[in-house]
Amino acid sequence: MSGGTSTSDDNTVFVGTKPASSYVLAVTSQFEEGSSRVVIKARGKAISKAVDVAEIVRRRYVRNAEVADISIGTEEIASEDGRTFRVSSMTIVLTRQADMT
Repeated sequence: MSGGTSTSDDNTVFVGTKPASSYVLAVTSQFEEGSSRVVIKARGKAISKAVDVAEIVRRRYVRNAEVADISIGTEEIASEDGRTFRVSSMTIVLTRQADMT
């Protein structure tokens, strides 16, 4: 997971080192493009930023978005020197109903 606002075909935004506003824009854009479901993923220190992103999107930009699921876990990461270590991870799924207009 890089610091980019990477999105893939399954509407996933990976939260990293950029400012939260970058990720808010990425999530909001996914909804504006017609997605009814956007997944926000983060690991380690970026987890709190992912929560902030989800809440900013829900409260300011996509008011009909709801948190459909939150899952937490641990991932094993290989460092450059070959050692493995564990890092916490979180996935937040935001959904919204299609506009009926």
